[in-house]
Amino acid sequence: MKNILFTLALLISFSSFGQTSAQYFKSGFDKFEAKDYYGAIADYTKAIELNPNGDGSYYNRGLSKANLNDHYGAIADFTKAIELNPNGDSYYNRGMSKADLNDQYGAIADYTKAIELDPKYYVAYNNRGNSKGKLKDYYGAIADYTKAIELDPNYRNAYTNRGINKENLGDLNGACADWKKAARLGDADAAKWVANQCN
Repeated sequence: MKNILFTLALLISFSSFGQTSAQYFKSGFDKFEAKDYYGAIADYTKAIELNPNGDGSYYNRGLSKANLNDHYGAIADFTKAIELNPNGDSYYNRGMSKADLNDQYGAIADYTKAIELDPKYYVAYNNRGNSKGKLKDYYGAIADYTKAIELDPNYRNAYTNRGINKENLGDLNGACADWKKAARLGDADAAKWVANQCN
């Protein structure tokens, strides 16, 4: 019995030793999809050890950390991914982690860079609008939501958020028009605001 266990342990250690960066990456991806973020982080870390220049492993590990609210760790990983391969998604997600840490200026800078790299990144416009709204730059926020809507006329979050910022400026009629559109697109919160605040 001891020999069988020893042989099994030996086989497991050799099979683990022989895994490639790509195999750890795939395993990490599967664990991420299953919401096993700790397991995903462990696998992406192994993939990085075997291939330190794999920007995808840093990016995906950053997403896993963000899902665990480890935003400082996520920012570090997105920053490394950006060093290896600057792209809109890495800037966008780093911006989201900065926003979650209430670094709205840093978030705006990252969303702006994501937009520079991909001018049709409508979600980045929406989130930049969120950060501007939190800084009470309601006009700037409304401009960003308007651009997001221009790029995707069915993006209900942008209508809802634009309505909130219009309300903050005292434009209830404009807010209601946006909330009604968002409600038609399926936003339950906007539908409640229409029922409670709009004629």
